[in-house]
Amino acid sequence: MQLTRTSKVLLTAFAVVAFSFVYIPLGVILINSFSVNKSLAWPPRGFTTEWWGRAIDNEGVREALLTSVVLGLLATAVALVLGTLTAFALGRFTFFGRESISLLVILPIALPGIVTGIALNNVFTSFLGGLTFLTLVVAHGTFCIVIVYNNALARIRRMGRSLEEASADLGARGWTTFRRVTFPMMRSALIAGAVLAFGLSFDEIIVTTFTAGPGITTLPIWIYQNLFRPNQAPVVNVVAAVLVLISILPVYVAQKLSGSESERGGGLI
Repeated sequence: MQLTRTSKVLLTAFAVVAFSFVYIPLGVILINSFSVNKSLAWPPRGFTTEWWGRAIDNEGVREALLTSVVLGLLATAVALVLGTLTAFALGRFTFFGRESISLLVILPIALPGIVTGIALNNVFTSFLGGLTFLTLVVAHGTFCIVIVYNNALARIRRMGRSLEEASADLGARGWTTFRRVTFPMMRSALIAGAVLAFGLSFDEIIVTTFTAGPGITTLPIWIYQNLFRPNQAPVVNVVAAVLVLISILPVYVAQKLSGSESERGGGLI
């Protein structure tokens, strides 16, 4: 369909406004992380790298960062195993209730975070004896599974079964076929799903607030707790800027994997 010149101009203007609305605030955070101001004031009166050094030396920031990384890795591992197995079960077999199970798997990420957080908090405190780091891993795993599941299921549906059947005809057993045929075809989809799941876990704050045990602080929680404390705004800006930069990596990796798969005619999701 051919677009008129007026339509192109309007679409371009809309895109500029939309991107500006999203990325200008992120740019302000990055600029403020170098500001000499000790409050969230604009424009900056000058620039310094002092706050970056203070953020690095801040023990609370380092502990929160380590907690977020460990939590993200564990939640991603859980999501990779359960999400992939679920995708195989629902993508390769037909049975009663399959669509209902698929809906239940996807539902946690579709629900508002506060609803998921309250529901998990009630379960953990009522039946599991309280909130711990383990409950936080389980909580993050519930929505990280969806990311891996969607990627794996889409790849399973696209790649078909002809190569696996050919492998079986040549005498390969199930594990050998999976290791040499199925997994190589799914590898990029699983890596992309894992990277995106880690990024989602790393940034999550709402569910974390309701399911973290006493004394457990992730990086987003640390930012929220220190945002309005006296003289902490510059360090918070540094941590927020680092969080933005770190969050770019999962999206970039997933996009590169998607691009490489598209060039080969595969497709990622």
